[in-house]
Amino acid sequence: MVISLSVVPIGAGTELREHLAEVLRVIDESGLPYRLNAMSTEIEGEWDEVMAVVKAAHEAGRRPGGRVVTHIVIDDREGATGRLEGKVADVEQVLGKSLGRPKKT
Repeated sequence: MVISLSVVPIGAGTELREHLAEVLRVIDESGLPYRLNAMSTEIEGEWDEVMAVVKAAHEAGRRPGGRVVTHIVIDDREGATGRLEGKVADVEQVLGKSLGRPKKT
């Protein structure tokens, strides 16, 4: 399964990088494959292990201000593995080029 997770601490001010770093520390220490994006983090693994990370990340996001908003999108395909990278590679193969890479100036 691959999930997209967005954790937003509420009541912790306008600068969230320190608080989000704590959320990412939890995700990183889980040992699951993940990819950080500007608006969310994608995590891959089995249901129980991914949901344990979601719970821990949610709790880490709630600590700073006592409130958190967490968004989760789940793509659960039976028997699929390696989809964190594979889903992107599949589309790039069809188009015959890499996508979403920062353009060099």
